[in-house]
Amino acid sequence: MNFKKTLLGLGISTMMLGATVAQAEIKVALAGPVTGPVAQYGDMQFIGAKMAIEQINKNGGVNGEKLVGVVYDDACDPKQATAVANKIVNDGIQLVVGHLCSSSTEPASDIYEDEGILMITAASTSPSITEKGYQLVFRTIGLDSLQGPFAAGHIINNIKPQRVAVIHDKQQYGEGLATSVKNELDKAGINIVMFEGVTSGDKDFSALIGKLKKENVDFVYYGGYHPELGLILRQSKEKGFGAQFMGPEGVGNPDITAIAGEASEGLLVTLPNSFDQDPKNAALVDAFKAKNEDPSGAFVFPAYSAVQIMADSITAVGDVDTYKMAEHMRANNFATPTGELAFDAKGDLKEFSFVVYNWHKDGSKTAVK
Repeated sequence: MNFKKTLLGLGISTMMLGATVAQAEIKVALAGPVTGPVAQYGDMQFIGAKMAIEQINKNGGVNGEKLVGVVYDDACDPKQATAVANKIVNDGIQLVVGHLCSSSTEPASDIYEDEGILMITAASTSPSITEKGYQLVFRTIGLDSLQGPFAAGHIINNIKPQRVAVIHDKQQYGEGLATSVKNELDKAGINIVMFEGVTSGDKDFSALIGKLKKENVDFVYYGGYHPELGLILRQSKEKGFGAQFMGPEGVGNPDITAIAGEASEGLLVTLPNSFDQDPKNAALVDAFKAKNEDPSGAFVFPAYSAVQIMADSITAVGDVDTYKMAEHMRANNFATPTGELAFDAKGDLKEFSFVVYNWHKDGSKTAVK
């Protein structure tokens, strides 16, 4: 039996579960990688969520109460994410922004749903996360089922390659995206000569590059994160393999340039819109820069929006009642720095746009026209 859900059904609020008087603060768990190879993406999520908390508190908080962000490190590891989720339950926190990696978010979401905890991920894109009919699982980012076909459309209509390799890192996020791209390319009759995985954490990709050269591949789509692709790009340049590469938001990080150097020039990356370039977000961008924080990361503004939506929903329902909040979230639109957001029955955004960017060797990017 879900004890918390039963009490909520009787009209007893979550705030009454832990105290007989109103809380002085509302805690929000910020779950993602503080450590590990993709900690840079965790930083994006954390600075976005923390800025939202800071801005909301400056404006009086939520129903007179301050928000407090509590960071939990899952290292983007599924087992550690499960341990983190259980700790969040034990700590009595009812709201979670996270996790980041889909392979961590999915097992954690099972625990949150069972325990009556509302979760919004600002980064996990695997469709399977929201296909279980859960009430309390949401996201402020687009799905692989959107990003994959979008990337494939660009390949089909703009690149028109002759011999394609689709490579992935054998993880839920990377393989899911790679499979989505492959399926769309197959439908269009694009010649895919390789579809295979590499192991996350590997350092030597000479065998893979040798095979790519042997197959005369002129275009490579990579599903996964920047540490592996950065090495593949660098080693490809060293070995004289000059095909065009493309990857998802998981590779769109300045650290790919730190790894690949000049070999990162010309990499194509699908990313959310550059919300930091939107004039309506100018004051918010200035607030980030005043703290020496980079507002340009893919998950910064989606994480900000996640916290804002939670705060707006608490205000609307009058309490941290996660089930009432979830009902409110599905029934209303939210004006956020990432646009006017609305959720479908699954907890996914009804609309979300990706953009193809050209990555440069100085770590900057420009939208492909």
